[in-house]
Amino acid sequence: MKPSFVLGALVGYVLGARAGRERYEDIVAIARRVAGSQTVQATAGVLQAQATEIAGRARGKLAAKIPLIGSQSSSPTSAAAGANGRRQNR
Repeated sequence: MKPSFVLGALVGYVLGARAGRERYEDIVAIARRVAGSQTVQATAGVLQAQATEIAGRARGKLAAKIPLIGSQSSSPTSAAAGANGRRQNR
């Protein structure tokens, strides 16, 4: 480890310890209020709906391309099955 990283970590720890539990509780309370606000909740709902729509479109495009990929080359499993069949016929 680099000494500058260790020094930075120690300084961060000391400053955090000085801020104490009370400041930590203040930060948590503010974060909970922000996360619970109507604006944030509405924005999260919109973003989730958009992500679901994009994922559905991507899934559809992928499903449309999968048959094309399989028809362009023989699959390794069918080649292996043919080889196994030949061995049994010997």
